[in-house]
Amino acid sequence: MAPESTKNLSKLSNEELLQEFQTMQDVSLFSILYQRYIPYVYGVCLKYLENRVVAQDAVIDIFELVLIKLPDYEDFNFKRWLHIVVKGHCLQIIEKEKKNAFVKIEEGVMENDSFFGPIDNPQTKEELDALSYCITTLPEEQRKSIHYFYIENKSYADIVKMTGFALNLVKSYIQNGRSNLKNCIVKKLNISN
Repeated sequence: MAPESTKNLSKLSNEELLQEFQTMQDVSLFSILYQRYIPYVYGVCLKYLENRVVAQDAVIDIFELVLIKLPDYEDFNFKRWLHIVVKGHCLQIIEKEKKNAFVKIEEGVMENDSFFGPIDNPQTKEELDALSYCITTLPEEQRKSIHYFYIENKSYADIVKMTGFALNLVKSYIQNGRSNLKNCIVKKLNISN
């Protein structure tokens, strides 16, 4: 499409662009329409997902989703329909995250230093050896999260950026990792609970 015709198309109303797109099935027509709504779509995504990176990814996914669904719809309010699609997509992402989460974590438990004893502050060579061994038995996600959180003193947000794990998963990996470490150390040192 020539730059001059793109300028003319950008002057069309939403309804006109939508009608042209449905007639011609030209993605560039839809792109012009969608560009007008990116701030709105991003805002809705951010409201539901509460994570900028995830919201930005969702905006791209929604573009593809709407592009597929749009030719089948007729005579509707585009903004209202778009809102429904965006909300539905965001709720699917949230539901998927919930299924991936292992436990709900209370912040107070995570910050409680007296929770484990030998894990937080190994006093003897046996405790240190047990801790070193038990760390190697953790699943990779738990091991990375525990390492960044306790060894490198990284925040949850830092770990999310470094690993790409969702925030609730980072918290879950740390919580479950600590629990697994405790159980392993107790077993290794033959400590009775």
